[in-house]
Amino acid sequence: MPALEIKTDPGRDNPKVLEPPAATRQELAKLEAGLDAELPRKVVDRNLLVATWNIRAFGGMSDTWVRGPDDHPKRNMSDVLAIAAILSRFDVIAIQEAKDDLRALRHALKALGPEWGLILTDVNASQPGNDERLAYVFDTRRVRPSGLAAEIVLPDEQLGGGAVADGALREQFARTPYAVSFRWAAQTFILVTLHVKYGDDASDRTPELKAIAEWMYEWARKTSDEYNQNLMCLGDFNIDATTDANYKALTSTGLTPPEDLRGLTRTIFDHPGKEHYYDQIAWFVKGGRAKLTLDFEGSGHAGRFEWTKHLLTGMDNVAKSWHISDHYPLWVEFGT
Repeated sequence: MPALEIKTDPGRDNPKVLEPPAATRQELAKLEAGLDAELPRKVVDRNLLVATWNIRAFGGMSDTWVRGPDDHPKRNMSDVLAIAAILSRFDVIAIQEAKDDLRALRHALKALGPEWGLILTDVNASQPGNDERLAYVFDTRRVRPSGLAAEIVLPDEQLGGGAVADGALREQFARTPYAVSFRWAAQTFILVTLHVKYGDDASDRTPELKAIAEWMYEWARKTSDEYNQNLMCLGDFNIDATTDANYKALTSTGLTPPEDLRGLTRTIFDHPGKEHYYDQIAWFVKGGRAKLTLDFEGSGHAGRFEWTKHLLTGMDNVAKSWHISDHYPLWVEFGT
């Protein structure tokens, strides 16, 4: 795929943001070479690329191209163009940690161009919600919203009882999961993104993970619902390991992450053999209408993009996390 084409519209965009200096263009060229080498390319009517990315505190940005120690916020215009270059390689991306201030996200969309769309929630103003939004950025040349957008609220009878009584969720999600349906070729698919609260202990996360697993299973098995096919959940689940209770809670009703993602580091602070499994993409692999009809088993792939190999290579990880993110994007490719 060709490099991100930076566009300007004098009547709408700020050329200051979209006309980078030579040093930034060189940095972006190196990043684009890494993207070309490591990610599948988009092929019309042949593949669908879905991704999830927790972009740390994706809010404001500094009006500078050169990174300085006193910049606040640390993320600047060069960083936003790098983020946009990564986003451009996918068809739809679920983003966690978008903030009340949408400036960086808006400028990333300007760099992507008018063919790109955005759907997002309002700010979660509660203390556990951390002033975050959940968002989808999507390439309208490849996918389009098909009508459904919903924040997931559990019925009262599921709170503290029913199928999730053991370790049940006692209150609504700290950050309400967000479901949006999209149309690709002749297929509809529904993405449910969430950012599970971290809590004081790993066991604090289990009720939310159990609740979303139960809720998605109940939705997927309904045959009378028009929007019940190709359900996927993706986002930051704050799961430490595939052997712990939280991973078992997520997969308890049949949600299954692709095997390609096993063993891959999720954050820039992880080391091989000591990976966290915070970020996940999962769907049902059996169960009638619950089963995914998009083709993954035949021609699909999954992975994560280690942007740190190509970007900010001389910077320490803590600083990198504030300029770009502390997470890598995860992706899945489906075939026709």
